[in-house]
Amino acid sequence: MAEPPLTYSGAGVDIGAGEEAVERIRASVRSTFRPEVVGDLGGFAGMFAIDPSRYRQPLLVSSTDGVGTKAMVASAAGRYSTVGIDLVAMCVDDLVCSGAEPLFFLDYLVVGRLDPAQAAELVEGVAEGCRQAGCALVGGEMAEHPGAMEPGEFDLAGFAVGVVEADSVLGPDRVRPGDVLVGIGSPGLRSNGYSLARRALLEVDGRDLHGPAWPGAESTLADELLRPSVVYAPAVLATVAELGDGLHAAAHITGGGIPGNLARVLPGGCAAVVRPAWPAPRIFAEVAAAGRVPAEEMTRVFNLGVGMILVVAPDAGDTAARTLTGRGLTAGVVGEVVTGETAVHMEGW
Repeated sequence: MAEPPLTYSGAGVDIGAGEEAVERIRASVRSTFRPEVVGDLGGFAGMFAIDPSRYRQPLLVSSTDGVGTKAMVASAAGRYSTVGIDLVAMCVDDLVCSGAEPLFFLDYLVVGRLDPAQAAELVEGVAEGCRQAGCALVGGEMAEHPGAMEPGEFDLAGFAVGVVEADSVLGPDRVRPGDVLVGIGSPGLRSNGYSLARRALLEVDGRDLHGPAWPGAESTLADELLRPSVVYAPAVLATVAELGDGLHAAAHITGGGIPGNLARVLPGGCAAVVRPAWPAPRIFAEVAAAGRVPAEEMTRVFNLGVGMILVVAPDAGDTAARTLTGRGLTAGVVGEVVTGETAVHMEGW
């Protein structure tokens, strides 16, 4: 008997499911639009009108990232509403380290088989992240990869574009010995170190995602591992507005931890001394205990409760901290810049 004619759906790609998914996300995506957005969903590209009267010498700034193996935790838990927030945070909080205001965002979702409800939940998370960041979600892509990924599997990536005045760019050239380090708290892992965290907690220690995060915890392990990243960009921009030239640099604490990321904003001849100003969230100790992870390795991989560090003028530390705490964030002075060979010295961690 002859084989029936092949169709795209027979090969594993459902165009109708894609159309349904787009309809499900339409209102959520529109809710992120800023006045500069031109057009609507459905075009081949997103358009954004920059008002030249707002800027003297604008620089466009871009950043791209994904959510890494945190996506595997979301799949295992069947919870998809927060990883989109993580995606936006990873991108816009890199942008803001240059002092840039996030303008617009695009996402890329790839799945083994397109489930419109799952896709809508994921993209609605991206839209929520964009609303928190104040940027517009102007487009994206959903791709179905049967054979390359199993049904239920997904990966999520995206990129953001922002703008900053050329004479206002933050960075190492502004940093001097005597500058103060102001940390901003992170209630969880953000989107970094999940390969180690999953290995330690789920594989080595055999913990249940749906069980208590630790003995006596009111939250589940899934709650802790899927805790959404704080979107720092608006608070950092508010601190720029408050301090002006008093804010010199910013380091987003992602993969590489505090030492690896803070070093990126230190010029030659400057070192940093960093001390804890609040207890690290319990989840970090649980990862360390479950996998017998050495303290030095924990410091190299995780943020340990500090998701962003601002480098400010010597007399601006308290003002920066007040500005940040006034926006509902945990913040405080966590160290200083000193003269020395470029390095980050972690004291008391």
